[in-house]
Amino acid sequence: MTRKARIATIVIVAVSVFLVAGIGAFRSIDSEPEPDPAAAATVDPDLVVAPPTSSGSLTDTISALQIRVEGSPEDWQSLAGLGLAYVQQARITVDPSYYPKAEAALERSLALRPKGNAGALVGMAALSAARHDFDTSLDWAEQALELSPGAADALGVVGDAQLELGRYDEAFDSFQLMVNTRPDLSSYARVSYARELLGDSRGAVFAMEAARKVAGTPADVAWTSFQLGELAFNDGRIGDAAAEYRRGSQADETFVGNLAGLAKVAWARGDEDEAIERYEAVVTRLPLPEYVIALGDAYAAIGDTEAAVQRFEIVRLEQQLFTSNGVNTDLELALFDADHGRPEAALRAARAEWERRHSVHVADALAWALYANDRAEEALRYAERALTLGTRNASFLYHAGMIRLALGDRDEARTLLAEAIDTNPYFSIQHAEAAAENLAWLEAGSPENA
Repeated sequence: MTRKARIATIVIVAVSVFLVAGIGAFRSIDSEPEPDPAAAATVDPDLVVAPPTSSGSLTDTISALQIRVEGSPEDWQSLAGLGLAYVQQARITVDPSYYPKAEAALERSLALRPKGNAGALVGMAALSAARHDFDTSLDWAEQALELSPGAADALGVVGDAQLELGRYDEAFDSFQLMVNTRPDLSSYARVSYARELLGDSRGAVFAMEAARKVAGTPADVAWTSFQLGELAFNDGRIGDAAAEYRRGSQADETFVGNLAGLAKVAWARGDEDEAIERYEAVVTRLPLPEYVIALGDAYAAIGDTEAAVQRFEIVRLEQQLFTSNGVNTDLELALFDADHGRPEAALRAARAEWERRHSVHVADALAWALYANDRAEEALRYAERALTLGTRNASFLYHAGMIRLALGDRDEARTLLAEAIDTNPYFSIQHAEAAAENLAWLEAGSPENA
């Protein structure tokens, strides 16, 4: 899953060191802070299932916990661990039917042990976040933190929810406390994402390299290498990205993200056949909507409309499956529908999500949905909101540039489109060419909309 996808498509907030949506603090990590023993987490570490990058070992963990619960139905600790494991299995397998199972196990754990059950509280927070119910996630996580003040895992989930709600100062404060308490892969990953979110690419790389240095397993190395690959790709450094994705694949070939990264690299280098072949292999193993959309966009770009439509139909079926299992997908639907011919549906979804939370990613999605509905003047306010943190996101910049162009502001459109391409000329299979063409027209003095 790309770094963009952590917050713009299917966001799964894991608990423990393998956080796909890791966000971080402002503290410099040039020297590692020592953890405060008095602030150590009181959540039983056995309850926080370390998420692997393949379903194999997690499946074994789930089987062991199921056996334990069957033998001891009142084992509230094993139930809490089982609930957390189900949340992670849903992420790994892209099967949201695990979420109701997780909810049942966690609720049963809390019924058996309503007080002092920090593991189940953190599990409920992670489940709510996985379903994109961030208000509820924050409530559960704050209960866990009240029970275990200074617990790093609880601080992490609190901060994740705050960030997704657009409460950035609070989120950064939470993650600063987490870094102070437990400087590890999870903390450094959050620092990395915070620095990227604030436009500090170099700092983001530095922090993620620190995370890789403390990676304890091949799976962790694969994940951190993938994140470094994403940082490089998002900066337009294709060679560096390819090297990181290959390094990650060599560490653990079961982690599909690196294979998807190599597919992106192939497309950026103009090797359309290799890119499509790689994407086909990726979606066969892990049909994340993000990957299926990329494959559909690739087919559309080469003129194979039938193959593209088939992939987009799969995406819609996946979204329905997520919704039926309690996952809110309005942000994902807004961006997908705005880009694929359903502007009115996109705007409904984007407005609904803006009612729930005011993150920069939701602002960008609402801006783009409004633009797709020929409401550029209204879109501008949200496009500007999306850029307030200084994030160097080529898609944000492209959206803002096209909105400015629609409003006739050629100078600002030229500036934004140039910045998008300078940031990453390969940012989108669907839109990168349009960005370059519009910039060329603007620079030639004859702008057109694409």
